[in-house]
Amino acid sequence: MNSKCWRLLYLILLWPLVACSDGTAVPTIWPTAIVPVLATAVPSFPVPLSEPTPLPPTVVSSQPVFITAAPGLPPEIITAAQQIAAQNPAQFQWVDGAADVTLTWEAGRPLAQWVYVIAAPFATAPDGVDRLDLTAAWQGAGEWTFVAAEGEQAAAAVLLGEGNAATAPDGQLVETLWGVRPSLTLLPFDQLTPELKAMRLDGVSPLSPDFVPESWPLTLAVNVVGEDTAVAQFLTAWNGPVTNRDPAKMTRVAMTGVTALVRATAYNMEQFGILWPGEEVGPVLRGADIAHISNEVSFAPDCPYPNPIGGTTFCSRDSYFALIEDVGADVIELTGNHLNDWGGENALRSLEMYEAAGMATFGGGRNLAEAAKPALFEHNGNKIAFVGCNSFGPAFAWATEAGPGSRPCDGTMIPQIIQLRDEGYLVIATLQYEEYYQYPPLPQQELDFKALAAAGATAVSGSQGHHAQGFAFADGAFIHYGPGNLFFDQMDMLGTRQTFVDTYVIYDGRLLSVELWTGLIENYARPRVMTAVEREQALKTLFEASGW
Repeated sequence: MNSKCWRLLYLILLWPLVACSDGTAVPTIWPTAIVPVLATAVPSFPVPLSEPTPLPPTVVSSQPVFITAAPGLPPEIITAAQQIAAQNPAQFQWVDGAADVTLTWEAGRPLAQWVYVIAAPFATAPDGVDRLDLTAAWQGAGEWTFVAAEGEQAAAAVLLGEGNAATAPDGQLVETLWGVRPSLTLLPFDQLTPELKAMRLDGVSPLSPDFVPESWPLTLAVNVVGEDTAVAQFLTAWNGPVTNRDPAKMTRVAMTGVTALVRATAYNMEQFGILWPGEEVGPVLRGADIAHISNEVSFAPDCPYPNPIGGTTFCSRDSYFALIEDVGADVIELTGNHLNDWGGENALRSLEMYEAAGMATFGGGRNLAEAAKPALFEHNGNKIAFVGCNSFGPAFAWATEAGPGSRPCDGTMIPQIIQLRDEGYLVIATLQYEEYYQYPPLPQQELDFKALAAAGATAVSGSQGHHAQGFAFADGAFIHYGPGNLFFDQMDMLGTRQTFVDTYVIYDGRLLSVELWTGLIENYARPRVMTAVEREQALKTLFEASGW
């Protein structure tokens, strides 16, 4: 082989086959031992540029990644991990012992954030505890009895340290707590029920719209530990929950009692300002995603200046509509007795005012068919339906085939509730019932309200309640027999001055909890926030009237 041929050897990277001048063929694939010789034999030759050689693909082990979980982790997390293993058996396998990947409360790669809450029976007057009271109860001391839910001891120990609490049998937490009041428990946020009250901790409520989980001392991080590559593969495959308190699944519905912008209420609105009655209760209603007002009286352009000691034939001046708008009303209940007091034409006109303001209506309408229609809402994945009827009358207040008014309780609402429930709605049912000026409900009142609960209503509220009345739980529903007056001038007894705004906290398609705002009406028009003493006394009175 002559010298020209040696020079051509370097060009093997450019041509698949190079021939020497003497005809000797040079193969394109060289023995490994020759490559370094070529690199040093002709250093003066320019090296041609080429694309970077790609790295070889990551080699996935032929053995599956073994996954396990530490004791006490949320069942939703464990189930999701097991499903990943079941759906990808060649890549993952769930085991109960030693594993490549462990889900744990301990430090590691973050997977999910789990919010825990302190809860007490609904019939608990205090609204919260401080950290010292909570720790004492968990350790078996103090005035509170701490009852741990089955399966939550591990999380409680991580959050609260060593404890000495009783454990409720599986599925009997609520009954156990109610049986040993005053009592507390710790459970995941999404496991709250209306029979339990979410307690404030050091003044902070986990139900608040501005709640910050990262600042809450009862938030736990679910983490992943293990071999780096295995952990990375698992996190890539994770499609389970990342939190149990997702604001995008939450809806707050504020339910109120009687509104009638007439007589002394209207007179004081004229004196102190149209928006004056709503100054303290307004933030509660505006803070809800859906705010309810049961307005019993129609607006009329010829409604006279209010007489503070007038009779019982009612109208409201058009200017008063600004109060309804200011408190953020989204849905107007029309089951009231006085809808047609100032003539059907003004009832129709009032309906047009609500519609123009973007407010939904139910329990009344332009005719009987329209009055029976539910008000339907979909918010954050939650389907909510409002239905209501007037059982008390008088007859001229009821809608007819051709005329406006409230919906009579003619037996059609129960099948409607069943149908709406079957369609996936949480049904809020209201009754304009006979007016009783006492805290306990009457026996027949209990039967009629509980019949709506048995039909599938999520909550039942007594729209007639000029006097605050008690509560009940029946067939999974929350019942408030009478929230009391909201904007009305009855100040002759304490029970007509006490007013409740019930905020239903709905989460992921079910009623999670109920918050009670308590007010006391002053100057015949304006509910103010109760003092701590007033609130405690009102709650104790209502709980006792409820048989608790």
